[in-house]
Amino acid sequence: MRHANVLIVDDDPVARLDLRTMLTEIGHSVIGEADNGGQALSLARSLKPDAVLMDIVLGSPLSGLDVARTVTTERIAPVILFSGNATADAIAVLDASGAMGFLSKPLRISDLAPTIAITVARFKELVTLETEIKSLNERMEARKLVGRAKAILMEKHGLTEREAFYRIQTQSTALNKPSHEIARAIITASELAG
Repeated sequence: MRHANVLIVDDDPVARLDLRTMLTEIGHSVIGEADNGGQALSLARSLKPDAVLMDIVLGSPLSGLDVARTVTTERIAPVILFSGNATADAIAVLDASGAMGFLSKPLRISDLAPTIAITVARFKELVTLETEIKSLNERMEARKLVGRAKAILMEKHGLTEREAFYRIQTQSTALNKPSHEIARAIITASELAG
């Protein structure tokens, strides 16, 4: 398993020390520790850990669930929550928090290594897939714009589809701008002209 930089969040200093010891034994580095939700969020944003191990119950206005939701939404790092209360209701709440892993207390060293490895790997896959989806959506939107611009040029200037596309490409090259920007300009000009 690959080494991970981990942020530990627990309001119990003895529990943090135990967790630090276990993580070090299995080859991970603890790059930060927090005892409340606000501190956890601040450290997660500044340290950018590979994983956040966090107790659900923290002695602060922000619970572990609140922090997990924010850290996950901002795609800072995967969050692994832990609790001594693993009821069905607790698991449903965990799912809503966006946490990518869960461990029951008492934490065991034999559970940490695989949970961290799988959670970090799944988080990387998630971020990669989201990046690919965003790129595909942008390309699809660009194609739609070029398609609309071609239709406008074909209608207004009696061009074939190939000629309209060539005109967009020529302008794109001449102005050193992407085709979809030229297409957007054609669409805007057509809308303004009425």
